[in-house]
Amino acid sequence: MKPSNPSPISSPSASPQRRSLLLLAPVLIAFVLVLPACKRSDAGTAKATDTASKSDAKDKDAKCDKDAKDGADCKKEDTAVPVEVAKVARRPITASYSGTASLDAPGEAQVVSKASGIVLELLTEEGQRVHKGQVLARLDSEHQRLSVAQAEATVRKLESNYARSQKMVAAKLVSAEANDQIRYDLDNARAALNIAQLELSYASVTAPIAGVVAQRMVKQGNLVQLNAALFRIVDDSKLEAVLNVPERELATMKAGLAVVMQVDAVGGKQFTGTIDRISPVVDAGSGTFRVVCAFPGDGGLKSGMFGRIGIVYDKRTDALTVPRVALLEDEGEPAVYAVRDGKAVRVSLKLGYIDGELAEVRSGLNEGDSVVTAGKVAIRDGAKVEVIGSAAAAQKSPTDAQAASGVKH
Repeated sequence: MKPSNPSPISSPSASPQRRSLLLLAPVLIAFVLVLPACKRSDAGTAKATDTASKSDAKDKDAKCDKDAKDGADCKKEDTAVPVEVAKVARRPITASYSGTASLDAPGEAQVVSKASGIVLELLTEEGQRVHKGQVLARLDSEHQRLSVAQAEATVRKLESNYARSQKMVAAKLVSAEANDQIRYDLDNARAALNIAQLELSYASVTAPIAGVVAQRMVKQGNLVQLNAALFRIVDDSKLEAVLNVPERELATMKAGLAVVMQVDAVGGKQFTGTIDRISPVVDAGSGTFRVVCAFPGDGGLKSGMFGRIGIVYDKRTDALTVPRVALLEDEGEPAVYAVRDGKAVRVSLKLGYIDGELAEVRSGLNEGDSVVTAGKVAIRDGAKVEVIGSAAAAQKSPTDAQAASGVKH
């Protein structure tokens, strides 16, 4: 029987190199197994990073697409916003109060009948100018005329009786008491005659004031009663407009200040007048006081017209001004966007008078500064801007103009 071969590991005769390889074999096997797993992990991480980048790009594209659909532009942050500007300049400016009012004629009279009767004759019509005391209409006066005749007869009779009584008193044929009674009767008859004559005069309807017949309320042949309205006369030589002014303007309103009224009924024509009088009290309910403005009535104004009234109470001939359109429409303090070094800078202002399209600047800007008038809603403080329009051409330097001219030639 042959003896078995000894194991290579346990054999004393095995070489040291072989033993080293046999000991490293498990380590190499483990390394080979771990290496593919690491590669798969790195590939997964790279894939995740790429997916995230693609997702961010898609989000940006989606946002731009949404802005485009909404009508907005997808711009880079550093893109200049086109704006229009205006220069801060010195101009005359006025301080004024404006309001609306209707014209009224202070001289106006309602002509009424002082007697009853039938209208026999009309001597004027609407629109005609009449003078004070002019006869406008005549009423049936037969009854009044007969009353006058009766009173005259009574007066003549008593005058004759009184003359005889005077002679008889001198001859002591009648008593003094009888003579006095005849004299009292005569005085009474004369008063009755005056009343009858006054009643007869009421048959002629006359104008109480001078002016224009604004309305006729009666026709020929109508039976009018006592105190019935017949005509309305307006004295249009002077017209008034009453403004109810807030109490904060009480210190600025003075009698004699110039007033301008614009009436749309005559094509927007302007009429000048003055403040005639100012109420000394303020209405506690409305917080206003009355300012009465007077206008001459010979320039085309008519009673009842409605217009816009402006009262100028102060004027500055050399005020620093900006267009009102440049003012920012927020709830904070007054401010504008000034263009400085190609950027929009928000500047707070202290304003003075406001006059139409201009606003006075008391502090915050200097003459010659450029302020944004169009494009304010698209910019913020510090945003880059590009001036367009006529202001951009004005801002070109003389060197640029000469260079452009040289290139052309």
